[in-house]
Amino acid sequence: MRNKHTVAVTRRKYLLVYIFMLTLGGFVLGANTDAPKAEPAAKKTDTDSESPAEKIARDLAKAIEKVSEDTKEDKPFTDSPEPGEGDTDSDAAALSELIVPMPQPNPKGGEGQTILRLEIHETIDMGLAAFVERSLKTNKDIAAVIFDINTPGGRVDAATKIRDAIMALQRDIRSVAFIHPRAISAGAFISFACDYIFIADGGSIGAATPITLDGGQANPVGEKYVSYFRAEMASTARAKGRNGQIAAAMVDADVEIEGIIPKGKLLTLDTAGALRHKIANGRANSIHEIKRKIALPKARHKTLSMNWAEKLARILTDPMLSGILMTLGMLGILIELYHPGFGLPGIVGIVCLVIFFAGHMVVHMAGFEEVILFVAGVILLAVEIFVLPGFGIAGTLGILAIISALVLSLTSMPIGVSWDIGMLGAALTRVMISVVVTIVLLVVAFMTLPKTRLVKNTLVLDTANYSTAKGGIEGDVIEKKIKVGTQGKSESYLRPAGIAIFDGNRVDVSSEGDFIPAGAPIEVVRIEGNHVIVRMKEPSE
Repeated sequence: MRNKHTVAVTRRKYLLVYIFMLTLGGFVLGANTDAPKAEPAAKKTDTDSESPAEKIARDLAKAIEKVSEDTKEDKPFTDSPEPGEGDTDSDAAALSELIVPMPQPNPKGGEGQTILRLEIHETIDMGLAAFVERSLKTNKDIAAVIFDINTPGGRVDAATKIRDAIMALQRDIRSVAFIHPRAISAGAFISFACDYIFIADGGSIGAATPITLDGGQANPVGEKYVSYFRAEMASTARAKGRNGQIAAAMVDADVEIEGIIPKGKLLTLDTAGALRHKIANGRANSIHEIKRKIALPKARHKTLSMNWAEKLARILTDPMLSGILMTLGMLGILIELYHPGFGLPGIVGIVCLVIFFAGHMVVHMAGFEEVILFVAGVILLAVEIFVLPGFGIAGTLGILAIISALVLSLTSMPIGVSWDIGMLGAALTRVMISVVVTIVLLVVAFMTLPKTRLVKNTLVLDTANYSTAKGGIEGDVIEKKIKVGTQGKSESYLRPAGIAIFDGNRVDVSSEGDFIPAGAPIEVVRIEGNHVIVRMKEPSE
């Protein structure tokens, strides 16, 4: 009898314990995934035994060294020496042979042909990647595509998708990067994927080392991430006939190119430097100038814009907003599972999760697989709470399925690559933070919701309707026969409202918040007007 009556409470207690344990494990796993290693501390020099003359000599030497270092640091690294000097690219050839040949002029000048213009402005995100992919797939009858680039960078996975879409273009479609004024980080990566790069006066390209943002602060990533992106940048540059070593120096400060960039500095090239090192094909300050230089002066060009779904997806996939949607979604579902019948939390939770998954599906970060996995996790939790005794395999699998679905929805690269470069760990950390916030809000909701006027009115209305349909006793009878401490038995499930029996009288009651199964011993803890509130009584009490 004791197991039957305590099963509901036990399920909920252990459910929270298991969620906490899995959350703690997830934090540890996410934090240890490709964590940056701290540099060893410098050894201290013992100067106590030095004479005054030695100290003066040592201080003078340090001062000279400091002036020398300051002079080196003041040297600009955005310009470059004459072509060919310091070129350490492992691919063959003089720089003059690395550049992609410019197209030959033709008599028609592209008359009757179309050039597609796509803007790569502001932050590069998954919404922008979806827009570029859609535009290139639905506009195949074009002579060229010009990427109008002005960006400080963005997501590496989004830039990778754009890069792959450009590299997959038909050979007869020319891809052009028009940099005005800057193509930084992921913008440089996209530019290197194009057949031709034209840069405006005052432009810049480079500084492509990957970082993570934590509370608005830029933090370095692990060596695996840097190594991956360095290889991607270099191979993309070489595929289009450019200097891969220069591209690598834009990603990794450890890459040194004699006469161009010393070790410890990231390479950024200005307009003159990009032209001198053959990274850019030429200088241009307008679309019409580019059309003339790619031998298509008479071609018409059309500019495409994002559709409403892609614009909305850019907002919904923002890390802050997606985290809020995850938290509210899980919170609403858990409240509904713990207290069936409220309705509003479940509706809010479902709406938030639909918005979350829909936004990530538009930008191809999530698919129906993640949605099915999440729904399966919720079903397993419901089975654990309402069907199976205790808390075990079904509940654990349900939590793991929910967390896995959310993590996979935050990563767009293959799982193996995401794991190797640390993106999977970062996504797991984000989900764990959302889970912790959800648990905190769930505890707060359990403590406050039963006392709010909205819930009280809802419960009173539910019990009044049930009383009208099924019968009960009037308020004066409750006052005479039902007191605090009166014991009885639940006749129906209390979720939290239902029917109880006290001395043969059927009474509409509600629990303090816990789910109480039918047939369980209960006692009255308080009476608020005609509203009787009970709790489950253990047989030993």
